Amino acid sequence: MTKEDSLVVHEIYASIQGESTFAGLPCAFVRLTGCNLRCSWCDTPQAFHGGTRMGVDAVVAQALALGTPLVELTGGEPLLQPAALPLLTALADAGKTVLLETSGERDIGGVDPRVHRIMDLKAPGSGESHRN
Repeated sequence: MTKEDSLVVHEIYASIQGESTFAGLPCAFVRLTGCNLRCSWCDTPQAFHGGTRMGVDAVVAQALALGTPLVELTGGEPLLQPAALPLLTALADAGKTVLLETSGERDIGGVDPRVHRIMDLKAPGSGESHRN
């Protein structure tokens, strides 16, 4: 597996979406490992390191097996991993409503237009507002 066809995944799980206009709906979360920011209030520092390398097809299969109408790709910063873009497209091709939670610090120009983008812009207190 290469960086172009696989991802380092911290966890895949089902829960209730708590943010955005999709709040309250069942959602499969695919949390990728790694982040280039160090926000002072980060709620997932455990996802900075570790994880398991998985092929895009395996990630799609695990997310679909959870049976939720929504799938959110999150992190860390999911767009640090090159295979995030083909993963988003594969999930949309599978008929899911796909959400991408990103800091907005990375270019989103290559994100499939069917994907809903959730931009987590950084406030001054985060220590990372210069990245917006």
